[in-house]
Amino acid sequence: MLERQTSPDGVVTYRSRLLADIGVPHAFSTRLGGGSPAPFDSLNLGNPNGCDIQDRPERIRDNYCRLLRAGGCDDRELVWLWQIHGSRTIRLDPATAHDNDTKADALVTRDSRRVLSVRVADCVPVLVSADDGRTVAAIHAGWRGVVAGVVVEALKQLEDLSEVSSRRVTAAIGPSIGFDSFEVGPDVLDEFTRIFKRDAPIRRRPDGKGHVDLRESLRRQLIAAGVRADRVDTTDRCTYRDADEFFSHRRENGVTGRMAAIIAAAE
Repeated sequence: MLERQTSPDGVVTYRSRLLADIGVPHAFSTRLGGGSPAPFDSLNLGNPNGCDIQDRPERIRDNYCRLLRAGGCDDRELVWLWQIHGSRTIRLDPATAHDNDTKADALVTRDSRRVLSVRVADCVPVLVSADDGRTVAAIHAGWRGVVAGVVVEALKQLEDLSEVSSRRVTAAIGPSIGFDSFEVGPDVLDEFTRIFKRDAPIRRRPDGKGHVDLRESLRRQLIAAGVRADRVDTTDRCTYRDADEFFSHRRENGVTGRMAAIIAAAE
């Protein structure tokens, strides 16, 4: 299970012991330890799209600086994506310039000068590393990303870049909306049944609606792709339920901040 950490300046994060043991700087942020006021209190790392209420960009930049310090990688270049709920994965090498408006949902690199990041507020952040810590990936996965196979695509890219098999990969699945809180319609349930067949991690109700376990879905996809079960770290923290620690797009009807997951290759 992920471990809760508090930095000297009060930034609260979660980290994976499995990733830490191979020397990979990383962190899953919470809403705690930043400088933003309500409704973005306090470690806000993004603004809601299409909303009249916005946090100031300078506050968000300062919050990222706090998170990078807490994650032990404040001396590196932060990169991110325009996330689109698909499976597109961007591979960065030292000679590749990166546009942070690039539309994709996963980043992979061997460039230890960069910090990869994805933003979430109910979707699932996944951080992945080869066993030598020198090739890493950051992945954003909502239900559409699960169906599209974003973790499988990112894992393929990481294996190709690192030249190691999935048996030598470690993955950490971060805080997200939990099984009991993620109510969906029959169309989404049908998509998960199509992907996972009779063993789909869903619960149907008589009215046709039901619930989906996103973290378990991703864990199963990683294992099916060859990652060892004992090399997949996870958590029971729910962004919707645990309002004291996390922002939730669904709980706050979109008017809320964003968490981030960050990871950098070992130097």
